[in-house]
Amino acid sequence: MKMIDYTCTHFMDELASKNAVPGGGGAAAMSGAMGVALASMVCNLTTGKKKYAQYEEDIQRIMKDALKIQQELLEMVDKDAENFLPLSKAYGLPKETEEEKAYKEKTLEECTKIACSVPLDIVKKCYEAILLHEELVDKGSTLAISDVGVGIQCLRAGIISAWLNVQININSIKDQDYVSQVENEIKPLLNKGIEICDTVYNKVDKMLSK
Repeated sequence: MKMIDYTCTHFMDELASKNAVPGGGGAAAMSGAMGVALASMVCNLTTGKKKYAQYEEDIQRIMKDALKIQQELLEMVDKDAENFLPLSKAYGLPKETEEEKAYKEKTLEECTKIACSVPLDIVKKCYEAILLHEELVDKGSTLAISDVGVGIQCLRAGIISAWLNVQININSIKDQDYVSQVENEIKPLLNKGIEICDTVYNKVDKMLSK
């Protein structure tokens, strides 16, 4: 049974347990999925309203993109768990002889890169969703503006949490070319994503404080 098919209570119980999965990666993906689902909610509350007719085409596009990202992030909850299993098994490999040590080291390196792959994708998907909220804060129904704020905070948590899961893995990777490639690709998205999140949240806060 997929973890995304668990009840909310079951998922939280598993997350709270000492089991390796779901862990921080799954939580990051779930947080991102909730954030972008709120983008869909705002779109559904905006579409068809005369007041926002000028944005109707954009709202329909955002709603379509949001649903796609939501589904992708939900799939990553289970994919992250699947990718962690080889790494957890690699830690148990013997290292009595030099040959065993070399094989274990090589296997750990390969499995760690695999474990990195989903958190990297979560960062990218959360960033895409953040850009949708950046549009919605100006084009969505003001009656649902607080949901834009909640959504952006979920995505802020998701993108940072995913990066932390990347960080803890690349810290043990010896392949510095790979590490540099990851950092050069992801850090700009992370930094820009956080900046947009804070800008959107401040806009929402200002609108609600009138």
